[in-house]
Amino acid sequence: MTTTDEKGIRETVKRFILSSISIAKLDDDDNLFESGIVNSLFAVQLMTFIEKTFAIEVGTDDLDIENFKSLNAMTAFVLQKNGHANG
Repeated sequence: MTTTDEKGIRETVKRFILSSISIAKLDDDDNLFESGIVNSLFAVQLMTFIEKTFAIEVGTDDLDIENFKSLNAMTAFVLQKNGHANG
């Protein structure tokens, strides 16, 4: 894993969220569900975007709020699905 991969994933997901939802700022650790930034309908759109953009399949076992609750969580999830071990 390179920093570029991680940063690129995070920035790609962040751009998608910011282009879809009008919010002033979005930090990497902001909880998207607790803050109300993401609702259940947008969560489905977000998962579909991640699947298509990063060529991964989000399976039933992956449907855990922990995988999608923040930019950092989604970045780690994509890296893990692409075969990059996390620490």
